[in-house]
Amino acid sequence: MITDLHEALSTNLKGMKRSAIRELLKYLGTPGLISFSGGFPSPLTFPVEDLKTIMMEVMENEAAFALQYGATEGDMLLRQLLVERYKKQGVQMEVENLIITTASQQALDLIAKMFIDRGDYILVGLPSYLGGLSAFNSYGANMIGIPMDDEGEDPAIIEAELKKLQAMGKKPKFIYLIPDFQNPAGVTMTEKRRKEILALAHKYDVLILEDSPYRELRYEGETQKTMYELDGTGHVIMLGTFSKIFCPGFRIGWVAGHPDVLDKIVVGKQATDLCTPPFTQRIAARYMEKGLLDPKIEEIRQMYSVKQKGFLKALDEYMPEEISYTRPQGGLFMMASAPEHIDTNAILLDCIQEAKVAYVAGTSFYCDGGGNNTMRLNFSYETLEKNEEGAKRLGTFFKNLLAKK
Repeated sequence: MITDLHEALSTNLKGMKRSAIRELLKYLGTPGLISFSGGFPSPLTFPVEDLKTIMMEVMENEAAFALQYGATEGDMLLRQLLVERYKKQGVQMEVENLIITTASQQALDLIAKMFIDRGDYILVGLPSYLGGLSAFNSYGANMIGIPMDDEGEDPAIIEAELKKLQAMGKKPKFIYLIPDFQNPAGVTMTEKRRKEILALAHKYDVLILEDSPYRELRYEGETQKTMYELDGTGHVIMLGTFSKIFCPGFRIGWVAGHPDVLDKIVVGKQATDLCTPPFTQRIAARYMEKGLLDPKIEEIRQMYSVKQKGFLKALDEYMPEEISYTRPQGGLFMMASAPEHIDTNAILLDCIQEAKVAYVAGTSFYCDGGGNNTMRLNFSYETLEKNEEGAKRLGTFFKNLLAKK
């Protein structure tokens, strides 16, 4: 091994950190551990038997296509099916407005690579998705956090930050938002807020990056229009994925946007992986073509709706009153807050060892290093019974902790 490895590393890599969530995976083998930490879908949602049949059909009838290199833009059949599905939902787009990526995490990385030079500014939620923050940080972005309430990011604060940057002769490269069941907070942005933020994007001529992995997992309340749909001017780049509504192991995501933007993303993707695997793309396309996706999503909604309600009921019963938490209408996550003097990162290992419960400490989701007293909780992976037991253990742990302080 060379003696100066650190000096040989790129500036980009030096800016990267290990994912707090991925690091927690090493504890999942702990006997008796109940994990609220990852964003894992329940394995019970995977359509194993249908996929066995479709995989065999693809291998028998389309092996030459599925096992070969594919177009960087993605499998045309899959793109067409996705576009038609959006159209049925009221979102206007054509095939030239959508490309396939190797899950939405690759899209985040490619967009960061495409837009961000070191020192550039972007606006992000406070808190916001760890994977997005990691991608943006790796390219040297200066991230400005926009606080949230129960309606989403505050447009007044966004405009104040835009004015500050304008006075400095700067403009952010984009505003990163997760409007539906935000990760980690679980908050859904109201249509009024979406329109107000879009108006600011138009006024200050700034792109919006709309990350939309959970949109179809709504368990109560009314569906909101996407910012992409509300915009219609090309100011919004929208990300989607199959990871939460189909199979995360397929690693299929997509980007919808103006063709000029997508063209640049394709250039970046060609230098990254050439193409997303045609094999998994064609399987996903045939699955959609058979009309299996929508019934599967409805099945997932019903399963997670029961889990969401059960988990909230258990938290209401077992958590001490000093701990507050959001009440999401969908998605996979909620954010809990302890009193200011509690550092959830410092006590995480104790919680794993003593209570046999894992969560993600909130600091991972705050670009400004805040959120020390917060934690993200996932309710989709464990069973209904384990969610209740985990809430009971977590409540007991915090009651004991608060009694000492």
